[in-house]
Amino acid sequence: MKRNALFPYLLIMVLGIGLMVALSLIGVNDSKEAEGKDSEKGNVAQAATPEEIYQKSCFTCHGQNYEGAVGPELKGVGDRLSKDEIKEVLQNGRGAMPKGLVPADSLDAMADWLMSLE
Repeated sequence: MKRNALFPYLLIMVLGIGLMVALSLIGVNDSKEAEGKDSEKGNVAQAATPEEIYQKSCFTCHGQNYEGAVGPELKGVGDRLSKDEIKEVLQNGRGAMPKGLVPADSLDAMADWLMSLE
């Protein structure tokens, strides 16, 4: 008996397409779940104190003791910039600093806290 050599290739193709569809559906479901988790994380970040936000987002560039590392030193930043200028930098970034690291409702508290650093 002679076997048809095309049958194994068709079987692999059908299984491959089925696997792609199944993984796509799983990925869509996971992305919807991730969107819900991101919004929950945003609420937690908005309720955080300025020190917690700094420890989460800022210390890798500005140093553990605000001495500056990749980013500039933050001690005495209130002497160099006004509160509005600090809020502008926090909101829109500057140079290599990305924008949006501080939630909008925490900008005033963060700017006040940064101005108090000595």
